[in-house]
Amino acid sequence: MKKFNIRKVLDGLTAASSSSSPFSASAQPGTPRENDVVQETLQTEHFLLCKTVRHGFPYQPSSMAFDPVQKILAIGTQTGALRLFGRAGVECYCQHESGAAIIQLQFLINEGALVSALADDSIHLWNLRQKIPAILHSLKFNRERITYCHLPFQSKWLYIGTERGNIHIVNVESFTLSGYVIMWNKAIELSTKTHPGPVVHISDNPMDEGKLLIGFECGVVVLWDLKSKKADCRYNYDEAIHSVAWHHEGKQFVCSHSDGTLTTWNIRAPAKPAQIMTPHGKQPKDGKKPEPCKPILKVEYKTTRAGDPFMVLSGGLSYDTVGRRACLTVMHGKSTAVLEMDFPIVDFLTLCETPYPNDFQEPYAVVVLLEKDLVVIDLGQIGYPIFESPYPLSIHESPVTCVEYFADCPSELIPALYSVGTRQKRQGYSKKEWPISGGNWGQGTQSYPEIIITGHADGTIKFWDASALMLQVLYKLKTAKVFERARSKEEKPSTDIVDEDPFAIQTLSWCPESRMLCVAGVSAHVIIYRFSKQEITTEVVQLLEVRMQCEFSEVDSPDPGGEQTPTLPSSGASSSPQESEPPTQQSTGSNSSDGARDNIPCLQVRSSPLKQSPGYQVELVIQLVWVSGEPPQQITSLSVNSSYGLVVLGNGNGLAVVDYLQKTLLLNMGMSELYSPSDPYQRQPRSPRKTRQPSGALCDSSDGANPSEERCKSPNSGSTSPCNSDDERKQRFIEKVKLKSRRFSKTVANDFAKMSRKLSSPGEQKPDQEDRVPGWRCLASKKRVISEKQGRPTATMSLKGGMCRSKSAPNCYAKDNSFTRSRSSSVTSIDRESGEAISAFYFCESFPRKADVLVSPCLLVGTTQGSVMMVALSLPPGDQRLQQPVGIASCGTLVSLKGGILTMSLLDAAGALLAPSYETWYDPNASDEEKEKSRRRRPASPPSSQEGQDTQLAVLCSEKQAKVVALPSQTRIYKHNITEVSFVLRADVVQMAGTNCIACFCANGHIMTLSLPSLRPLLDVNYLPLTDMRIARTFCFSNLGQALYLTSPTEIQRITYSQETCDNLQEMLSELFTPVETPEAPNRGFFKGLFGGGAQSLDREDLFGETTAGKASRSLAQHIPGPGSMEGMKGAASGVVGDLARARIALDERGQKLGELEERTAAMMASAESFSKHAHNTMVKYKDKKWYQL
Repeated sequence: MKKFNIRKVLDGLTAASSSSSPFSASAQPGTPRENDVVQETLQTEHFLLCKTVRHGFPYQPSSMAFDPVQKILAIGTQTGALRLFGRAGVECYCQHESGAAIIQLQFLINEGALVSALADDSIHLWNLRQKIPAILHSLKFNRERITYCHLPFQSKWLYIGTERGNIHIVNVESFTLSGYVIMWNKAIELSTKTHPGPVVHISDNPMDEGKLLIGFECGVVVLWDLKSKKADCRYNYDEAIHSVAWHHEGKQFVCSHSDGTLTTWNIRAPAKPAQIMTPHGKQPKDGKKPEPCKPILKVEYKTTRAGDPFMVLSGGLSYDTVGRRACLTVMHGKSTAVLEMDFPIVDFLTLCETPYPNDFQEPYAVVVLLEKDLVVIDLGQIGYPIFESPYPLSIHESPVTCVEYFADCPSELIPALYSVGTRQKRQGYSKKEWPISGGNWGQGTQSYPEIIITGHADGTIKFWDASALMLQVLYKLKTAKVFERARSKEEKPSTDIVDEDPFAIQTLSWCPESRMLCVAGVSAHVIIYRFSKQEITTEVVQLLEVRMQCEFSEVDSPDPGGEQTPTLPSSGASSSPQESEPPTQQSTGSNSSDGARDNIPCLQVRSSPLKQSPGYQVELVIQLVWVSGEPPQQITSLSVNSSYGLVVLGNGNGLAVVDYLQKTLLLNMGMSELYSPSDPYQRQPRSPRKTRQPSGALCDSSDGANPSEERCKSPNSGSTSPCNSDDERKQRFIEKVKLKSRRFSKTVANDFAKMSRKLSSPGEQKPDQEDRVPGWRCLASKKRVISEKQGRPTATMSLKGGMCRSKSAPNCYAKDNSFTRSRSSSVTSIDRESGEAISAFYFCESFPRKADVLVSPCLLVGTTQGSVMMVALSLPPGDQRLQQPVGIASCGTLVSLKGGILTMSLLDAAGALLAPSYETWYDPNASDEEKEKSRRRRPASPPSSQEGQDTQLAVLCSEKQAKVVALPSQTRIYKHNITEVSFVLRADVVQMAGTNCIACFCANGHIMTLSLPSLRPLLDVNYLPLTDMRIARTFCFSNLGQALYLTSPTEIQRITYSQETCDNLQEMLSELFTPVETPEAPNRGFFKGLFGGGAQSLDREDLFGETTAGKASRSLAQHIPGPGSMEGMKGAASGVVGDLARARIALDERGQKLGELEERTAAMMASAESFSKHAHNTMVKYKDKKWYQL
């Protein structure tokens, strides 16, 4: 039995206490300690969640209205949403609680109010005089369905037509029904045997308010006299009616019909139409009726003082125009203009100079609401050009696939993007100002710049200015221009891994300070862009192909090692980028006998010169290639660091690190290799599948930097046996390289000769750079070589080889199959599921290993299985950065969490965020002197660690929990389980109130924030359940309490979780209503006033009021007091006024209950009276009869 030594235990405890971290490992989240280094200032009071603004085109629009005095446009949708638009930057979003479709909208012109009619037979009155509009009153019809509404100008009586053909009248001030009802059976002729159908139109005569024009669906139009309560005239037509429009003099009106005809009627001649016209019908020569056309859904008839009237209509095309897009027809005099639209027309409105219907209308524009766009046409210019929209309605121009949000970014970014974006604007717009110009901007104090980047399915990327709760497009980048486009389906390449949208943006990484942009697409391609203010023409798009394949063995093996082993590429081979080969050419390494696709990218980079405008210009294209008939996996994570000049990308196969300065692949590491120990030479290589060939490239050692004794796999074999043990195989490879090299220039052929001599002389010893940097590994990429004749490629070739191994590990092949576990991982890479993929990257300057005392460039790698690995980077000194390769070493697992890793970050000992280093922006096309002036890297953080002390905190968040780990000791000091029943969809470390916190969005709809570093819960609100994967894909947090997500395919919803922003929201929001004087009514003229030819007024109050018309049946509709009045009072006043408002609502409710009691009492009285009458009759009947006569 082993003897127990208490002295050694005490010595160990003493040593542990002397070198302990200042961050106590036993600390629990939220428990303050007296010796805390980090003083947390964030409290629960700093957080409050609320919606701010909604941008984009209203999803599924259904109706539209315009206030001609306030210049405000309202759009209703099929989901009950209400969007209001004024001048650029003035937008508002409201929502009906029921979610029913809005079938019609009516402004109370210049009153700051709006009436909405919904498909659930309810009408609502909205108060627009407050910044957040609210419902004042609602009326729910119980027995009839609403089909049409009409509110005359400067009237408080709203006409409501129903499906039964009746018309009810509502007082919009009190939202009560009048007792005056127009019944359908009184409106139509008594001889009519059929029901006329629903009411499709209501309007009053412009010159006589006492005459109401009612259109029924069957084709009957009735002119109703409101005073005499009877029909003056009836106009019958065989075809169904869709709309009616008055001439401003009130003597004629026009009807549009279902057979594509327009009928013009004189009100004094109801027998037949004055004119029948088929705008798009073919007129037969024999005088017969023209062929029927599609229905004319709407017509508007607008007059002008100086010329012919305008007649605007939608629909009515002939049936032989199959497949033709929707059109708007403008008829002016003898000219007819047919304007094609990109999408079906939902509604249109003609904007006129006057709100008075009895004056010359003077139309100047037409607002056309399409299913996916809003178009405003200028009627005052020849050709009817459209106005340039100031609204951000083009978010959905192509479906949004990813979104990133950057708040408080560098101030010079927005002007720079705007300057290059203005050159992209289309020409041919109207020269006039945007006609929808109502409202005023908010007066908020939030002035920091904000940028939103959206990636789209067609490969475009849009940059938006999102400052001050507005949204304006700055710049548009088309990534698909880099690739060849298939002209037809037959030409579509068979290497596509997606059926549609092969250029769709998967993810992106952007460095605002250096303006470097890195974009990953669904076709497993990555494009690196630099920002330049100068236009250039790129003769050859530089391409780098990467071969990444699955690392999991088909046979059970305890060996955790991967197939790739460390190499150092030659600097000469990697310094000059070369052009891509045609993807149809089979590469040297293909070993597939059945002709399966191998080493072929999914997309073909364009071979012709690429003209690149000022803005983002292509620096390098990286493509993952097919491997043995299997397509490359899509890229799941991406990150760029401008200070290091590196881009790292990851998927389910592993990660690849690319040096975009030297245009080389530095590392291509499988998932299993990430779990390796510190020394990667102690792992035995293996082939994942015998039918596949290894990834990587041949190392060109002509400069003597690599060892002369190397072990390489043959590119034609999946075997792991060393090349130098099989002379025949090696010789075949050399001969094949020599054969291929004859097609190249003499210089390139000499390089191959040097390479072959090196392969055939394994015993030669040369200085080894890897001996000086043990543990560092690099991997050369698949190189492209072109001929220099005429500056164009004449032939290409893929060079593939095995990994080059230095003599520092000569016996690694002789080792047994004992597997080595990662330092902090309890499972080996073989034991992990094959579904593991890279989920997050984070460049930082930290301590790669426990024993390190100096910070150095590092890369944190997170996986979908919850592992966080540390990868060390060795950057050459400044002058040698473009000549010497970057060294990379995997340092094993740092920590493991439950669920996939979502975000990682680094804090210093005081809790301040250690942002990744960056290089300040410089124009890559500027002169060398200007480059040197502006090109300076941000200095690295000073090495402040002392031996035995932790000076950094790694913040790690996964789908289930968050941890804070002290570095370099790698001690976990805080841990918090975020959710047990759900999982986190998005998490970000954000700046808030001068410090930092973690913001999380869970699948169960909860939004949470945690303090740093103690992970103390600060906010937990059940905000939005995950009803659509679109929300999960697009939800993102940003600094200063800002967040957003795509709430529909066409709209972005912005929210805030900052108490300060919520408090200032009222000031920041725009105002819809502005005090404007109503224009004067048109002058009647002397003779019209003398002889009574002017407009006839009507005392509607006397006609529809309770005194004359009586009360309406309470069972017909139910009045619902809206919460808007209360909210309006809260926004406008407080104290006594608020109490009075609440008392008024209580009185209304009491009055309603008293009214119901009165009805019940009246019913009881009627019943009692009936009983009394019946009893009296019985008594009279039997009064004079004797008992025996009964």
